[in-house]
Order: sequence, then structure tokens, then C-alpha cells
Amino acid sequence: MTSPPPLPCPRPGWEPVDPFPGGPATGSFVSGTAAAADRTRVSYYRQAASDHLYACVWFGRGSEGPPDHVHGGAISAVLDEAMGAACWVNGHPAVAARLIINFRHMVPLGFSGCVEAWIDHLDRRKVSLSARLTDAAGKLFAEGEGLFVTLMPEQLRASARARQARVAISGQGSS
Repeated sequence: MTSPPPLPCPRPGWEPVDPFPGGPATGSFVSGTAAAADRTRVSYYRQAASDHLYACVWFGRGSEGPPDHVHGGAISAVLDEAMGAACWVNGHPAVAARLIINFRHMVPLGFSGCVEAWIDHLDRRKVSLSARLTDAAGKLFAEGEGLFVTLMPEQLRASARARQARVAISGQGSS
């Protein structure tokens, strides 16, 4: 595959969202522009009345694991990022502490589908989430559970400073 096909059209009522502060990270392993060439493409959406986060995803040749199928690590990375994004867009800046991924069906290369992620439970700094990867017909390919931990204010400030320093050094936009 030389170039990825367009991502599946978002469903009615979905509004595009950039879930992470500072704009899209061009170097992001999952959704950055560097990943889009032949590995993965991800775009995020929300519905006004929902705390769920949705993503359209495409897996290319660069995500290959078993012959002609997507590597489980690529699927896990997409579900991880979607759960983290669900935290951030709902006001809980957090990072993964534990992930459990269940693979239901092998995902063929060139797959376009939908990820849905949502918060199940909040307990102080702990955020428990779920996510699933489906095709356009709703067939479940993978599902995940995650425990994320919200970052402390000093961790957020340090992260913002590091990003600013990388941008200043590279002379580019977000990275």
C-alpha cells in the first residue's frame, strides 16, 4: 500500500477534537504525522452530550505482525492512546499504569475501523477506562481495560517545559 485510504467518515454528531494539549504531536508513535505514512492513522471525535471519545483508525503495512495482519502491539498502542485521550478530554491529564488488551479477531492490514473509549470509574488520582476496536459493521476485534493515573501539577509543568524546549530546538511546531 503506497498511501493510506481516507479514514472512515465520522458518524453523525461526531465533532473533531484534539485531545492532547499543545496540538497534535507530530512525533507521536500512534497518531502523529510521522506514523501516518504507512503505520497508523488516527483521528479523534466527540459527541456533545457524551463523555466517550471516538477515533477513526487505519492500520497500514508498517503495523504488520503476523503475515498480512496487524501486530498486537500496534492495536494495543491505539487502544492505549485512545484511553489516555479519553482521560485528557474529560479533564483528567493522565498516563497509563496498567493495560489489559483482549484480542477477539485478527486485524487485517489495511483495516479501517472505529475505536471507542470511556471512563468507567474515578478514584482520586486513579482513572479506570475501557475501549474497543470495531469495524464499520460493529464487529469487535479488540477490547481493553486501563488504569491511568492523573499527573501532578509539577509533572504537567515539567512536561510542558520539555515540549517547549523540543520545539525551540527543532524550530518546528508541536513534536
